Amino acid sequence: MAKVVRSEAEWRERLGPERYRILREKGTEAPFSGAYDRVFAPGTYRCAGCGAALFAAEAKYDSGCGWPAFSAPASPDAVAEETDTSHGLVRTEVLCASCGGHLGHVFPDGPAPTGRRYCINSAALELEEA
Repeated sequence: MAKVVRSEAEWRERLGPERYRILREKGTEAPFSGAYDRVFAPGTYRCAGCGAALFAAEAKYDSGCGWPAFSAPASPDAVAEETDTSHGLVRTEVLCASCGGHLGHVFPDGPAPTGRRYCINSAALELEEA
């Protein structure tokens, strides 16, 4: 996958304050506040930072967690995962594999067949409707 590299000034200008805070500073939205929490339209969820395809709408489900939840990424190389030990917790952070933007976290309590719940900030996504 091609890597997208920009200066922090370029990211700040391109993303605006809220998306910059989430994608570049590893922030999060308040639960149930994001634009895509209750959206189930067909299409592809793309990275709001670089446009890379991250999740297919078919993988989205209502987990009740307050953020858009997906059972799997669009492809095995769409996202990267890292250990996150912030806030006194140990979690698995999900990043855009193309630009390194923070998307959210993945948990082992999702539906079959993956058993994974990718809990993603709406501000990190843009839905390209089918």
